[in-house]
Amino acid sequence: MGNPKQKWTSEEEEALRAGVAKHGAGKWKNIQRDPEFNHLLFARSNIDLKDKWRNLSVANGQGSREKSKTPKAKGNPAESPATPLPNVQTPASATPLSQDASMDVIMLDSSKPFPEGNNASKYNSMIYEALSTLKEPNGSDSSALANFIEQRHEVPQNFKKLLSSRLRRLVQQDKLEKIQNCYRIKRDSLADTKTLTTVQKDFWPQSRSIGYLGDTVEEAAVEAAYKIAEAENKSFVAAEAVKEAERVSGMAEDMNSLLQFALDVFEQSLSGEILLMA
Repeated sequence: MGNPKQKWTSEEEEALRAGVAKHGAGKWKNIQRDPEFNHLLFARSNIDLKDKWRNLSVANGQGSREKSKTPKAKGNPAESPATPLPNVQTPASATPLSQDASMDVIMLDSSKPFPEGNNASKYNSMIYEALSTLKEPNGSDSSALANFIEQRHEVPQNFKKLLSSRLRRLVQQDKLEKIQNCYRIKRDSLADTKTLTTVQKDFWPQSRSIGYLGDTVEEAAVEAAYKIAEAENKSFVAAEAVKEAERVSGMAEDMNSLLQFALDVFEQSLSGEILLMA
């Protein structure tokens, strides 16, 4: 963690600007890990970088406005018209305003995380995928789910906190059931969500269907997760059946060989031949 009271040097500010230009605003961890900037920014935290970038952005915006307000004295004053010219906004004067607007957007993206509602469907799909793949009889705890998801998806630093919140929310919605500290998908939730989808499609007004788009995507994700799990299970059963068939076939060949050997011994014994068994 960096010391927030430590004054920024010009080298650190230039490294921060170059890092944002290369990786984009908000990618503070990537900027710190970049060997090109790490030797200058290793003592700074993500919050330090974010706050400093916001200050630099605000300072750049004010500088642009001040430059746009500076009058330009060109030509002979005697030739200037006596009547004031109308205040017409030229492209040059409009440019700083657009720069300020873009700076505001950058600061919003870098300083405020996206609301959880925007990623709720994505996190739900990750949870269903993890539960369907792990296939624990009594469910999986939040740590196992977090480890599974982090290995397959890029998640924010506070993902475990968000995951716990989404798990509690899904339990409240009766889409998951909690057994001690573990979670698993409720079988009857699929039938309920399919019935709800049918009622919405047949009887609800078309204008309200957009508001329930998130639930529809979520239900589709649940069904897709079950389909994938069912297909994997059928594939595994088929593979085991092939192995068992090969084993039985091998046993049958061995039995045929033993039977043939026994018949040969019997025929030789009937003819009076002496057999020596090693």
